[in-house]
Amino acid sequence: MRVYQTNEIKNIALVGSAGSGKTTLAESMLYGSGIIKRRGTVEQHNTVSDYFPVEQEYGYSVFPTVFHVEWNNKKLNIIDCPGSDDFVGGAITALNVTDQAVILINGQYGPEVGTQNIFRYTEKLKKPVIFLVNQLDSEKCDFDNVMNSMRDIYGSKCVEIQYPVKTGPDFNEIIDVLLMKKYSWKPEGGMPIIEDIPAEEMDKAMELHKALVEAAAENDEGLMEKFFESESLTEDEMREGIRKGLLTRSIFPVFCVCAAQDKGVRRLMEFLGNVVPFVSEMPKIHNTRGEEVAPDSKGPESLYFFKTGMEPHIGEVSYFKVMSGKVKVGDDLTNADRGSKERLGQIYACAGANRIPVEEMNAGDIGCTVKLKDVKTGNTLNGKDCEWRFNFIKYPNSKYSRAIRAVVPADTEKVMAALLKMHQEDPTWVVEQSKELRQTIVHGQGEFHLRTLKWRLENNEKLNVVFEEPKIPYRETITKKAKAEYRHKKQSGGAGQFGEVHLIVEPYAEGMPDPVSYNFNGQEYKMNVKSKEEIDLQWGGKLVFINSVVGGAIDARFMPAILKGVMDCMEHGPLTGSYARDVRVVVYDGKMHPVDSNELSFTLAARRAFSDAFKNAGPKILEPIYDLEVYVPADYMGDVMSDLQGRRALIMGMDSEAGYQKLQAKIPLKELSNYSISLSSLTGGRASFSTKFSSYELVPNDIQNKLIAEHEAELAKEGD
Repeated sequence: MRVYQTNEIKNIALVGSAGSGKTTLAESMLYGSGIIKRRGTVEQHNTVSDYFPVEQEYGYSVFPTVFHVEWNNKKLNIIDCPGSDDFVGGAITALNVTDQAVILINGQYGPEVGTQNIFRYTEKLKKPVIFLVNQLDSEKCDFDNVMNSMRDIYGSKCVEIQYPVKTGPDFNEIIDVLLMKKYSWKPEGGMPIIEDIPAEEMDKAMELHKALVEAAAENDEGLMEKFFESESLTEDEMREGIRKGLLTRSIFPVFCVCAAQDKGVRRLMEFLGNVVPFVSEMPKIHNTRGEEVAPDSKGPESLYFFKTGMEPHIGEVSYFKVMSGKVKVGDDLTNADRGSKERLGQIYACAGANRIPVEEMNAGDIGCTVKLKDVKTGNTLNGKDCEWRFNFIKYPNSKYSRAIRAVVPADTEKVMAALLKMHQEDPTWVVEQSKELRQTIVHGQGEFHLRTLKWRLENNEKLNVVFEEPKIPYRETITKKAKAEYRHKKQSGGAGQFGEVHLIVEPYAEGMPDPVSYNFNGQEYKMNVKSKEEIDLQWGGKLVFINSVVGGAIDARFMPAILKGVMDCMEHGPLTGSYARDVRVVVYDGKMHPVDSNELSFTLAARRAFSDAFKNAGPKILEPIYDLEVYVPADYMGDVMSDLQGRRALIMGMDSEAGYQKLQAKIPLKELSNYSISLSSLTGGRASFSTKFSSYELVPNDIQNKLIAEHEAELAKEGD
């Protein structure tokens, strides 16, 4: 194939709810452009997009598939994205590296929750949007209702380019109000028959044509002046107005197709080739230094690797976007993230599992390569004298987590290696080896997401694993002040051990003044702060350590050892063994021996003194609380709220957004464990949610007592 210049390349993401027909549309686009000789189907497991075993087993897309079509001397790089919310990472990746979103809408159901989620991402990323109503041949399809729903949600920016003469099994004709022509098809679809609009449709077509002309004119002052003068625009002027409207998100064109019957697909590709913005017209990407990087084929050579695929008999297939410059076969590049050198032995234009060798690619193009030594998803490869890095893809927080372990303990390392490889394929599969919980945790976007991960481990890697409920990372703190002292003394021939520590513990709050005095049982203890350390703990919160020892009772050289003893206890709270936080420790007195005192003695003395004081300071367990946002149809609001109240959630507010209700709440992490399953069950899969860590809060007394009892039972079991 020929080399395309930057101003001949367009990058497009196919996105939408599960079942909206993206993979079927991709197949028709590939067939219509001649890349493939026959169209496959999802049911027959022979499509270009869904070629991984897990996709064929379950009948849904798991990974975004990159392919291209050549149309009217343009190269359209297209990424077919998974529709399920559980696999939203693929759609987010695609939207970040493409310049145009084509959002498919199932004509049977109209905009669904998945449509809403994807549209919100296009808003955040400021990507142009084209809506594509599919499945017009379904008996349940009512195009007018779909358009009414879209206008209710997205406003008057939704402008029809086409409408079907009729929907249902007899669907066969579309009126195109941009070209003012009727398109019809034979039963097998494919090439359309283009005719004048029949008289009975002319009034409706003219009304929609005028609305389209006005919408196009609004995006350009010159076009607006001409519209006021003549109330019309030429086709080319309308295309220019629509292109400018797409760039500013002031117009969302609506097209019609029946992808399964290959009807309307060629007209869509014609529009994509003629009207949607080129790579060179899109806002510039910034590198990690905040510098603007233009897609200039004469600029420094820089490739961003946005996706890794693991394929049998090939290994890693690395997908890249040429951010700047021109990449050629045989180029020697440097990995800006890992410092390693790489040579590009091959470059391919993508077509799913098929790859077409090319000699070079220009800025803005998307391609793939194989057999790289040390390139991971998110890495940047640069040419000589270029040190750019990119980090512009931000994935959503995980929604569903499970502890994972190998059924055969000897397979543990193999499982970890496989999980890390799978994270490269889908960065929303997050693997965490928790020292605190003593578990390996896998985080994902939902139960379906992690079930797919488990299937791949067991079927592709032949590794049997078990999912378990993850432990909760509780924290411990204190609610009042207490003092304690402890003398460590040991004599066993030769040098002995001696260290005595007197300390006070109290709850720490940000900004509290240094202590002046304390009163315990009527006795006042005056403080003279000699030094203070504020330690930001790795697990959150603070430890403030104050040396208030006077008169040389303890040498300053032993203070680090005392702090070490305190930190040892902070890592193993006395209630549940969880990390402790937000404590101020004041060492105010003690004793030492001129011969027998050493660091170990004071570490042990401090450990015991701190433990005794902590237990007497009203210790409490804290649990992680998350901010929760739920997008739910109004019909299900009552059920969702009742369910949340049963999960100890605190409702913070409600709002209406794009046809859905948005509910905000604070909820304990413990109660989120199976929330994705419950919400899907309550709403028939029509709701979605997102979470974000908020804070640690005290657990209720009854739950604290239960947790302490469980911990004591666990310790007793370990001691048996």
